[in-house]
Amino acid sequence: MKFGIGQAIVRKEDDPLIRGAGRYVADIAPSGFLHGVVARSPHAHARFRIVDAERARCIPGVALVLTGEDTADFGPLPCMVGVPGQDVPAPHYPVLARDEVHHVGDAVAFVVAQSPDIARDAIEALDIVWEPLPAVIGAEAALAAGAPLVWPDRPGNLSFQFSFGDAARTERVFAEAVHVASLKIVNQRVVTNYLDTRAAVAEYDADKDSYTLTLGSQGPHAIRDVIAGRVLKVSPDKMRVVTPDVGGGFGTKLFSYREYALVAMAAKRTGRPVKWVADRTEHFLGDTQGRDNITTASLAMSARGKFLALKVDTIADMGAYLSTYAPYIPYIGAAMLPGVYDIPVCAIRVRAAYTNTVPVDAYRGAGRPEASYVIERLVDHAARKLGVEPAELRRRNFIRPSAMPYETATGKVYDTGEFAAHLDRAQTLADWAGFKKRAAAAKKQSRLRGIGIASYIEACGANGPETATLKLERDGTITLLIGTQSTGQGHDTSYAQLVAEHLGIPPTMFRMVQGDTARIRTGGGTGGSSSIPAGGASVTMAARTLADNLRELAADALEASPRDLEFDNGRIRVAGTDRSMSLADLAARPEATDEKRTAADAFRPPAPTFPNGTHIAEVEIDEATGAVKIVGYVIVDDFGVTLNPLMLAGQVHGGTVQGIGQALMEDTIYDPDSGQLLTASFMDYAMPRASAIPDLVFETRNVPCKNNPLGFKGAGEAGAIGSCPAVMNAILDALWRAYRIDRLDMPATAPRIWAAIEEARRSPPA
Repeated sequence: MKFGIGQAIVRKEDDPLIRGAGRYVADIAPSGFLHGVVARSPHAHARFRIVDAERARCIPGVALVLTGEDTADFGPLPCMVGVPGQDVPAPHYPVLARDEVHHVGDAVAFVVAQSPDIARDAIEALDIVWEPLPAVIGAEAALAAGAPLVWPDRPGNLSFQFSFGDAARTERVFAEAVHVASLKIVNQRVVTNYLDTRAAVAEYDADKDSYTLTLGSQGPHAIRDVIAGRVLKVSPDKMRVVTPDVGGGFGTKLFSYREYALVAMAAKRTGRPVKWVADRTEHFLGDTQGRDNITTASLAMSARGKFLALKVDTIADMGAYLSTYAPYIPYIGAAMLPGVYDIPVCAIRVRAAYTNTVPVDAYRGAGRPEASYVIERLVDHAARKLGVEPAELRRRNFIRPSAMPYETATGKVYDTGEFAAHLDRAQTLADWAGFKKRAAAAKKQSRLRGIGIASYIEACGANGPETATLKLERDGTITLLIGTQSTGQGHDTSYAQLVAEHLGIPPTMFRMVQGDTARIRTGGGTGGSSSIPAGGASVTMAARTLADNLRELAADALEASPRDLEFDNGRIRVAGTDRSMSLADLAARPEATDEKRTAADAFRPPAPTFPNGTHIAEVEIDEATGAVKIVGYVIVDDFGVTLNPLMLAGQVHGGTVQGIGQALMEDTIYDPDSGQLLTASFMDYAMPRASAIPDLVFETRNVPCKNNPLGFKGAGEAGAIGSCPAVMNAILDALWRAYRIDRLDMPATAPRIWAAIEEARRSPPA
């Protein structure tokens, strides 16, 4: 099909966005609206009292001051998903703290005024007495004996723990193994930095006793159900949640946050619309953060380097509260630790700790990047220990295609995968054979060359069901109503291609409606790379049904059997003839009722999809400064089926750059004594720029998924999963060749690498 699956259609969303015609929450300004600003704790842990709020209330232009007393009847922000088979009690997560705060940025008051400046003046006027308490920063420190308690009823700051595998059998295998490779690595905390910070606008209709909440999200339905039903304790039918354009979400905009309830309450109390927009530092202090694991991992191997068993011990930092999906993130990550390797047995333990920091939750990849980083760093470490090329060690241990479906030692069942094949292709594209010559040339310039591999696999695309409703409008266009939410991925174009596959319409005749709970009855939102594997399958099934309905409608008018009718460029015709009619003419016929012009369906994924691939990074390190430059980057991925190669490349590029950012520069640093966030702005938190990224060579080597009716495997998170270990393995390859340095944690900044080189020079290995 001209506009169907596999076609490189240019995104139809982009024209208004690049012309400045996008409509984001910050652009929305209802008549007479007021501004809300949150008062936040300057302490990581403290008791407090708001002695006097009246002085703030009396400032001209202040309309409302809310404190914890005003929100005492609200429900807490809930933790929606725990660890399967376990009861994970969550600490009380209030909309506004009443007596005690647990991290810098914890919310203590909400001021509504005529302008943000007036609201900030009112916050300064609040008379708050603080009694600082001992705080703990870092998961290892939190679990240490005698550490200050974040919550007095959580002994040892342990939130929860779980395990995978057979510990006794694993220990026996390790005891008999010829070789054991062990590594301790840190996957540092990172901040989700999307283009538009979170914002919300609330309007209250007193006559209907109902709210309209406009906010940037990854799906409005779940937020409506939490904020209305669980926090404000009103029927979700009393709240409409609308999401306009969104400039990136990356998991963090899935969740319900305090400000959404606060603007809703403020709109009701003031009788005027209330708008809150986070500034960038407030985003650092108030939005959930990502990663933050410390892991010790070991591989038991035979004399030839065959993987016999895997042992992993991870400590995951949850922050001060359990956010929406927080406990589930390390769980799904732990399940993917065996990666693409045939490892017969494993023993995996994960302990989660409370700390006096911002809560941690899903961030692009959500546990899968952490798992890939562990196993791929460990495999390279094992290769150095054995004196084997990293690519060769991988080939010896890849799960073979003939073993599919393959059940891992953690219970995941891979349906397809040809791991050696995409490694082969990636090495060819990267000119692996020519690396030694390039390294020798670089050495003459006092530069260290390294090349690194990461062969990853992830589990995704299983969210659902997601209902898709298609309707032929009277003007001949097709409208889709769906509960997924584009945050920049290009859903409007993707779904148009799926509809075109069955109805033959160009993208200009297709319109997607999303992000409105009043128009779309149900919706799962966008997360876990499920919009195409789950939502796209639903769109396809609805399109097939609608096509059948329209053939039945057109059969009489065209005097033909429905089986002989085909769709082409907005018309329906009798195949092989010139007899046709436009879809607009068909929709105008009296028998074309709303029911016959509408079709809906919902696909429930029976199992996850398992996208996989190989990243190869080549780097140069300046010996004098430690500065890293990525000089080559190759990606070969298996996404089952490619819907749109242009947009797929964009998704992979974006995720890869996020991973490169974490590998080289991003780091969330809290002062270990005060608990202050030292990297709370772009003055202190580094982000990747175009100048740091080489041309990315990207190909697919697809094997259709057997768990999805269209063969799709999720693609949105993949780039972020393969990139961190590829870059770090390349850096360590360079450092190992020159100085036998085999341990370095992210971010691999120039000072950190320079220090490692200097230490190696002072203390060369025996």
